[in-house]
Amino acid sequence: MNRHPVCASDELADGGPGVCFAVERCGISEAAFVVRFRGQVYAYLNRCGHQPVELDWRPGEFFDDSGLYLICATHGALYAPDSGRCLGGRCNGKGLAAVPVAEIDGQIFLIEEGSDSVG
Repeated sequence: MNRHPVCASDELADGGPGVCFAVERCGISEAAFVVRFRGQVYAYLNRCGHQPVELDWRPGEFFDDSGLYLICATHGALYAPDSGRCLGGRCNGKGLAAVPVAEIDGQIFLIEEGSDSVG
């Protein structure tokens, strides 16, 4: 298992701004982000389930005002932070694509699967 540093753990506050990074999948660099929700870290490709547009309304801003849901700035689709599941709006049941990360010794790492790597 290979791992690549994304950010320090203390850069992520519960329901607060996320950290953007890139992953490489099948030779293509894709935008991704990591957030903290209820004490755990979760990462997803930064791509709405409705159309391939990035979710954040400002760099790193993925949560709605309540800090309970991830929201697409373009379409208003809502997603569960802990699963990426579509909760409503234009995502029409299509959730976010998870990116494997782990929190180890005060650091968030991208976990490399096969040929994927950090960009």
